[in-house]
Amino acid sequence: MKTPVSRNECGNGIYFPGGKMEDFDKLGKRKRKDFSKLPKIQELPNLIEVQKTSYFGFLQKEIAPDKRKNFGLQGVLNEIFPIVSMKGNITLEFVNYTLGQPKFSVTECKEREMSYSVPLKFTVRMIVTDLENPSKKVKEIKEQEIYVCEIPLMTENGTFIINGAERVIVSQLHRSPGVSFDELEDKLFSPFGKIYTAKVVPYRGSWLEFEFDTNEILYARIDKKRKFFATIMLRALGYDTNEEIIKLFYNSVEVNVKEREKVINMKLAKNIVLSKGGSVLAGRTIDSDLYDSLVENEVKKVEIVVPSDIEDKINLIPTIVKDNVNPTKEDAIMEIYKKMRPGQPVTLETAKVFFDNMFFNSRRYDLGKVGRYKINKKLYPDKEKQFALDVRVLKNEDIFRTLKYLLKLSNGSGEKDDIDHFGNRRVRAVGELVENQFRIGLVRMERFIREKMSMVDTEVAMPTDIVNTKPIFAALREFFGTNQLSQFMDQTNPLAELTHKRRLSALGPGGLDRDRAGFEVRDVHYTHYGRMCPIETPEGPNIGLISSLSAFAKINDLGFIETPYREVKNGVVTDKIDFLAADEEDAFTIAQANAPIDEKGRLVEKMLVARNKGDFPLVSVEKIDYMDVSPMQLVSISTALIPFLEHDDANRALMGSNMQRQSVPLVNSEAPIIGTGIEYKVAYDSEVMVIAKNAGVVEYVDANRVEIYNDSGKLDVYTLIKYKRSNQDTYINQRPIVRKGQKLAKGQVIADGPCTERGELALGQNVMVALMPWRGYNFEDAMVVNENLLKDDKFSSIHVEEFSIEARDTKLGEEEITRDIPNVSDEALCNLDDSGIVRIGAEVNPGDILVGKVTPKGESESTPEEKLLRAIFGEKAKDVKNASLKVPPGAAGIVVDIKVFSRKESATKAKEKEIRKRVDNDYEKLIEEVNIEKDMEINLIKKNFKDKREADEKIKIEKEKAKIRLEEIEYRKNREIDNLAEGDNLPAGVIKLVKVYLATKRKIEVGDKMAGRHGNKGVIAKIVPQEDMPYMPDGRPVDIVLNPLGVPGRMNVGQVLEAHLGWAARVMGYYVATPVFDGATELEVKGALKEAGLPISGKSVLYDGVNGEKFDSEVTVGNMYIMKLSHLVDDKVHARSTGPYSLITQQPLGGKAQFGGQRFGEMEVWALEAYGAANILQEILTVKSDDVNGRTKMYEAIVKGRNTPEPGLPESFNVLVKELQGLGLDVNLVKDPNIKDLSAKGILRELNAKEPEIGLAEKTFIDEVEKTEPKKKEKKSKK
Repeated sequence: MKTPVSRNECGNGIYFPGGKMEDFDKLGKRKRKDFSKLPKIQELPNLIEVQKTSYFGFLQKEIAPDKRKNFGLQGVLNEIFPIVSMKGNITLEFVNYTLGQPKFSVTECKEREMSYSVPLKFTVRMIVTDLENPSKKVKEIKEQEIYVCEIPLMTENGTFIINGAERVIVSQLHRSPGVSFDELEDKLFSPFGKIYTAKVVPYRGSWLEFEFDTNEILYARIDKKRKFFATIMLRALGYDTNEEIIKLFYNSVEVNVKEREKVINMKLAKNIVLSKGGSVLAGRTIDSDLYDSLVENEVKKVEIVVPSDIEDKINLIPTIVKDNVNPTKEDAIMEIYKKMRPGQPVTLETAKVFFDNMFFNSRRYDLGKVGRYKINKKLYPDKEKQFALDVRVLKNEDIFRTLKYLLKLSNGSGEKDDIDHFGNRRVRAVGELVENQFRIGLVRMERFIREKMSMVDTEVAMPTDIVNTKPIFAALREFFGTNQLSQFMDQTNPLAELTHKRRLSALGPGGLDRDRAGFEVRDVHYTHYGRMCPIETPEGPNIGLISSLSAFAKINDLGFIETPYREVKNGVVTDKIDFLAADEEDAFTIAQANAPIDEKGRLVEKMLVARNKGDFPLVSVEKIDYMDVSPMQLVSISTALIPFLEHDDANRALMGSNMQRQSVPLVNSEAPIIGTGIEYKVAYDSEVMVIAKNAGVVEYVDANRVEIYNDSGKLDVYTLIKYKRSNQDTYINQRPIVRKGQKLAKGQVIADGPCTERGELALGQNVMVALMPWRGYNFEDAMVVNENLLKDDKFSSIHVEEFSIEARDTKLGEEEITRDIPNVSDEALCNLDDSGIVRIGAEVNPGDILVGKVTPKGESESTPEEKLLRAIFGEKAKDVKNASLKVPPGAAGIVVDIKVFSRKESATKAKEKEIRKRVDNDYEKLIEEVNIEKDMEINLIKKNFKDKREADEKIKIEKEKAKIRLEEIEYRKNREIDNLAEGDNLPAGVIKLVKVYLATKRKIEVGDKMAGRHGNKGVIAKIVPQEDMPYMPDGRPVDIVLNPLGVPGRMNVGQVLEAHLGWAARVMGYYVATPVFDGATELEVKGALKEAGLPISGKSVLYDGVNGEKFDSEVTVGNMYIMKLSHLVDDKVHARSTGPYSLITQQPLGGKAQFGGQRFGEMEVWALEAYGAANILQEILTVKSDDVNGRTKMYEAIVKGRNTPEPGLPESFNVLVKELQGLGLDVNLVKDPNIKDLSAKGILRELNAKEPEIGLAEKTFIDEVEKTEPKKKEKKSKK
């Protein structure tokens, strides 16, 4: 066996095998041995483009007002305006909108708990017309800019800062508007087979449905209200006679009445007026009686429906005949109004307005571009007759065609729609969701404006007098603050952040409800291929409803998800790439990405297995239209990070994808030796690293800043984030990975962020793993870990917690943050500064004071002495109580940051002057330091550089550096002075707010959850000294021992292959890329082991560290990538003595956050009952729970060392009694005099009652006994 390659240290102090600088390309990207066989046709798109493009398209911030397109915010405003008053004398027109600049930076907004937003202003024009003038002349025009609200701005990373918290708006998957045809499954057996329905679903407005019943009568239904004959709908559209309706749907032919066999049993297509009086309506069947009547009335010819149109077919004629309403348009409209508004008085005018508004008014009804597109696609096969996409209301033609298609479908031709098909489900991204919310606000505002217009004096009124923008602000605040799709960002690690932004949810307003969503909606559909990941979805109630966008997927203008394919022409693969939506893809046959191709791009095999809709036919090469771009396009980013995914069972891959998102950023993370090749892209797009904006040379590097002299002669300064807290309390820290003098290209990584290493995603550690049982400690997924991992800080992580305290203005006076706290020793105050706030760098433990605070006590009646003291010492001697912020139990660490926010104090001018002077002095010192440093550097350059040109160049850079630093200092100084002038924006009643950030280093310990990338999770059961671990023939102990039984049953064999290849790669000193579905084969893994001089089986002899003996059989060992998950035992261990109680039941609260107790439930009671432990049970259910008096007495008895009292009545009994009384039952507790009290006290009471003298003597005797008993015990203990 070859000796292992030495582990070199590289750049950032992280050890990894073969880490020489030659292992990186010009962009600083690590080189990996690539096992993929297929060429890279298409690069991965920007992974958070979904969020950015959607929101930037909505705001159109950078586009000039007159050049903005009619969608997003501009589109909504154009929809709502102009607003005309009820009288028609005032018109309010929208001119344009402008967006200002954010007041604070992203970081400042987070610190101050403010929203990162920009002011939105509308320019509106108010036109007043003179209604008395016959020509309605314009009286006057007033134009004005109105401030509307603060509209949240998206950060560079695709997130929003709302009240200081970083949030993500998740994209929603919902049913696409348009027309859909479905089969009714819950109807009873119908004589003509399946029953179909048609639905016209708009983006906004009333739903229109058509359905047959079991008697072949066609009904219509609006908004799921009562149904009516479908022909009434047609009559309301203006086709009021039977003739006209029949003409719409069927052909007719004129027949001579004399030809009896041609006429009898036919349907009339035209009304007939009989010569002898009366008429016959179209649609009626000509039976023998009617035929005789026609002959009698000397009718020569009749027009009948062409028999082939209706014979043996479901048709509309039975409905026409059954609908015997007086056939006029007006009656039909009135009939519809009655169905929609039963019980309301109806007039023709209101009914007409109501009907028109329902489907034909663009303000009330909107199909959206998507709805029109879907209707065109389904009902108008001939493109010439299709309506333009901006025709967004229903047309009569749409309704006829819907009915025609429904009849066609019922007669066995046409296709029903699959609602789970991605042609019928679309994505609403951020922009669209905010747009809808904005529309809601604008509609409310419009209502208010109309009311106001009728009340104002047109002579003096300005636009600001009639516009109230509060509804818009309220709608936006509600959306960003409380909407189900506006979520607190998952920031555990960069992958979690990225995946959250790419998430697709079927839940939320207008979406599904998890309790009612069926199996079909959650299931994998063939149209998900390349669009939505079939693997990454949560376990639990949300399974299948929340999922992730596939790696290469894009969302098109209509909101449908598209995936890329290479075009194939006559068996030759071209380089042209088309993005296809699911409904477009249905028309093509698509080959797999791994179909063999020769050098000329021709498909080698004559027949290939390809995809067509949901089938996998074997087709000839000529019939293939497209080919997959990459085998990875099927899965999401998170799943694409799992090497050897093709060898894992999907259920375990699902867990692997989800657990990578829970991995904690480690102090020293390592990129995986076995990767899939996309680690760099994921880390790059997650935007946690610092990237060079321009090419240049590194001038200066330290832990906090990097300065780069760029190619255009300017100095770029990058400030690094240090020990900041993430949303999940993990830490965000950036470390530079460049050296002074290093040349950088544009886009190169300058500094690593959390969970990245040399620009690659690094969620865990590469460790040596053995798959074998070890003394029963790794039973059932437990892990045995080498103590070395703990000593070397391999899995140590830093967690930053935030603690805050407010000083409020109370009724009794102001609270004060101070060091002067009553009844606290000097020792407890040793870490506090003069103002009573803990110093940065202090190490604190549970119970230590972080911020000293005193609160005024309630005024009690003062004694004369107190009054005297107060007269001498003033108000200082007033009663205050200690209300300091202390470190909670279970927390400890080092204070890394402190933030203090206070209101603008109404200070005297002298005090304000003094503060300003102090700020000026502080910053003058900084400026002096920078100037001294600059002068020293310039002197050094003059000494060391003989070449004047070179020296001048260097001096120029130094001056540039100093100038940038001075500008920075000036900016900070101005900000501080502004803050002093304005004060911080604090909630009402709060004078001062202090936040303390505490960093804790957590090493691995027993109970921590660890996992690999294949769903192989486990809990640490034992940390074993290095010398006791199993070791290899060369004496190296393994790092972790896993149970081999975890592999075969779970079918995640990828972990074994990863271990084999990882062992070979570690020994040879290279990194591997094995992409999903295109990675290293079993033969290649064996080849790698052979090349490294390792056994091909991947097994090695191991020796027991405890006794040095060889284990019986060889053991699979190898290098596996293991992560520490954010389920740390430290956060879960919890103990309670006496804590808070629930207000009503008076039982202890539950859970660690509430400092609660352990629930002793029904089953636990059974267990104690089984043992007959009556007294313990009684105690648990009373004094340890909700017997309020009993528990107080019990506490007292324990403290005073007395005998414990008898348990009393539990409070929950009183709650039950009150509940019953609330139901009107008179329940009272009555004491039965016949029941004997057999307790000691009861017997005594009885004795006293019977014989007062004896009772008294008895009592005295018992008192004596009680006095002497403790003394006897004391004597015994002394002996």
